[in-house]
Amino acid sequence: MPFQLEDRMCMQILEKAHDAVVLADRDGFIRFWNLGAVEIFGFSAEEAMGRNLDIIIPEKLRDRHQEGYFKVMRTGSTRYGSTLLAVPALRKDGSRISIEFRIVLLESPPGEICGAVAFIRDVTERWKELKALKEKIAKCVSTP
Repeated sequence: MPFQLEDRMCMQILEKAHDAVVLADRDGFIRFWNLGAVEIFGFSAEEAMGRNLDIIIPEKLRDRHQEGYFKVMRTGSTRYGSTLLAVPALRKDGSRISIEFRIVLLESPPGEICGAVAFIRDVTERWKELKALKEKIAKCVSTP
């Protein structure tokens, strides 16, 4: 008998993943927030659920994010499903982190876009190491 994933098992995978799994409805309000999201962003599921995605988006990027998000909800087209996007994000304590993510658009039974799921990884340490390496190389190149 082939192995089959049940709904309960699928939910366990999503809930317990170490990467953040964040689902937002078409208006940008958080409807699912897993343990990985708690670890990465510091908000409990209870604190995040029902709130706008702005809680994790730096203030200077919010307008651009909302414009892009609503365009995707309208058109059903995004380049971030197959392309890995790297951006800054905010933690509950206000500190900035670097994240990478891809999204999956969700469709309602009539085929309308009803939201998006982001699969997010904290890459802050890797970003810091890369920045330090680039600074070291620049210093070597500029020193005679």
